[in-house]
Amino acid sequence: MITLVGTLKGGTGKSTVAFNLAVWLSKTDTPVTVIDLDPQCTLLDVGQVRKEEGWRPALTIHDASVLTDDLGEDGSEVIIDVGTADMDAMKRAVLLADRVLVPVPPSQADVWSTQAFIDMVLKVADPGRVPEIICFINRADTHPAVFETVETAAALVALPNVQYLKRRLCQRLPYRRSFSEGMAVFELEPRGKAAAELTALAASLYPGALV
Repeated sequence: MITLVGTLKGGTGKSTVAFNLAVWLSKTDTPVTVIDLDPQCTLLDVGQVRKEEGWRPALTIHDASVLTDDLGEDGSEVIIDVGTADMDAMKRAVLLADRVLVPVPPSQADVWSTQAFIDMVLKVADPGRVPEIICFINRADTHPAVFETVETAAALVALPNVQYLKRRLCQRLPYRRSFSEGMAVFELEPRGKAAAELTALAASLYPGALV
């Protein structure tokens, strides 16, 4: 399956999500192809850090050269990190994708941006092969007195043409710390809250990997 992780806005944590999902799949012995199409090359950078630090399993990050029509035909799971600075690459990825995963921080601006991104995906996609679009809340506030997360969830549920995934990731320091060290969050703190969140999200997206 080809999963595109994307948004229109920066700062949504999509590269962190893509990286953690890729490492999680590798830990389950699932073949995975990871592609960085974002001009910022964040995934390529973290892949290089992981290689230099010698973390296992190793994770090879590819560039746009592997974005071909036979992508994924080798049976591997494919994860593509895209940025809107390269619209041609974005459009090619949408045409190949089976599903689009959209991490949404809890704010009204991010909801508006998500709606615009969904509209763009639907406009670009082949009418006969529209990818599934899945939204989930990323970087949710952990404080119970902050209602933006609940309000954002309600807004995402109301969006048409979208599957809302209840699994969410919170704004936690281990995501940033682990990423900067080339590690998945569950490698840095296997028993931490962030690790539990990420594992639950990954398992819901890739149930077959646990069989």
